Amino acid sequence: MRNGLTFDLLHTDGRARLGRVTTRHGAADTPVFMPVGTAASVKALSSQDVRELGAQIILGNTYHLYLRPGHEAIASFGGLHHFMNWPLSILTDSGGYQVFSLSALRRIREEGVEFRSHLDGSRHFLTPELAVDIQQALDSDIMMALDECPPHDAPREYVEKSMALTTRWARRCLARRLEGKGALFPIVQGGLHVDLRIRHIEELAGSDWPGMAIGGLSVGEPREQMMEMVDCAAVRLPADRPRYLMGVGTPRNLVDCVAMGVDMFDCVMPTRNARNGSLFTSAGKLSIKRAEHRLSDLPVDERCSCFTCRNASRGYLHHLFRANELAYFRFATIHNLAYYLGLMSSIRGAIRENRFAEFHREFISGPMGE
Repeated sequence: MRNGLTFDLLHTDGRARLGRVTTRHGAADTPVFMPVGTAASVKALSSQDVRELGAQIILGNTYHLYLRPGHEAIASFGGLHHFMNWPLSILTDSGGYQVFSLSALRRIREEGVEFRSHLDGSRHFLTPELAVDIQQALDSDIMMALDECPPHDAPREYVEKSMALTTRWARRCLARRLEGKGALFPIVQGGLHVDLRIRHIEELAGSDWPGMAIGGLSVGEPREQMMEMVDCAAVRLPADRPRYLMGVGTPRNLVDCVAMGVDMFDCVMPTRNARNGSLFTSAGKLSIKRAEHRLSDLPVDERCSCFTCRNASRGYLHHLFRANELAYFRFATIHNLAYYLGLMSSIRGAIRENRFAEFHREFISGPMGE
């Protein structure tokens, strides 16, 4: 196990990779989608719900857990796994993206970043060392180094300085990691500049990281530019380590980025869209709020066997959504995560059987290939 993690590359089909990430809390088959459990909970679901859907690893949010209830409080329960009764692997972000997205409430300097809590306005100072300390207190299996995520339209000069700062912070994070704790991934930045992305990979890849992440994308840039950055980065990341694309994305994004060699994904889209009435199906997106579903006794997706599709009609879900009944959020979230996790299972099967190129073509030409 390399610094808390083992990665086995089992098979390739073109650039698509079939593998397995193993941490202290078990294995996850890749390509893998990680449901987002921002505040020690995948919204609307219990940990048991998420396990029954087949998730093998979830994501926790360092920024939110640091502010509430506090990493010391979670450590007193024995860590995040015990706190939320999740026995499998957990990846935590560094908190950097949340801090930097609050641009009016933060100030960056070499030592770290000063920010105000979005909860009560209290002042905090996040350093690379504190980011690692928080994640180690949470007992995360995969930790992320603190980075700066510049705006997608930032000038090149700013991106270069930000990238250099991220490199220095990554090295400080690595020096802070304790032996026996979770694996630590650096985050590749570089904005929308191919040469900077390549340079940053070369700067970071020299250290013995057990895996590497691609960050700073899906933050407002055009899709074509995002894909260009993923394409140039993924193929250059070390082949013997997992490649994690942060915060991406749509079902089409997942399929396209697997084709480029990405192994790990997370995104709030399935859970957030569920809460907003948008459901993913084999026939395309379905807006449950539309009046056409009011008297429908069909399931959300006739090709889906999830708990929701077995137990709730479109008409019932339409009613629950319109009435703002809490049961709706559980039903809808279960279905959308079942769709995402099922998609990843199908992707893995296609790679295993050397038919991923065909799967990719059929998917992008189908109703979810938008």
